[in-house]
Amino acid sequence: MAEPTLVQIFGANATQDATTLTIHKADLTGLTPSSTNTAESLLAGIVVFCQTTLTSANQLLNTDQSITITDSNDNITTRSSVAYRRKTKIIAFDKLDTGTAFDPDDY
Repeated sequence: MAEPTLVQIFGANATQDATTLTIHKADLTGLTPSSTNTAESLLAGIVVFCQTTLTSANQLLNTDQSITITDSNDNITTRSSVAYRRKTKIIAFDKLDTGTAFDPDDY
């Protein structure tokens, strides 16, 4: 099979050229598009959307898929005496065992 497509990973309106990646906020599941979205909310929206395609089950069917995103256990963490619910997602990057450095170009 082929690697997951740009549209599968980033949404129906995703495009790229040599210098830019364009992702439409409206394509990101759960994100309310706004001119004031925080960088963290945008990252969270991207991760949630990507997770729908980058599943372990899909990777078993497609050996060209190198990345999986899975949920892990939620927990409560305390910062400055305030309790926060921590949602954890595990992003795993698989590549042939040719070295130890993390290089985005390998995926």
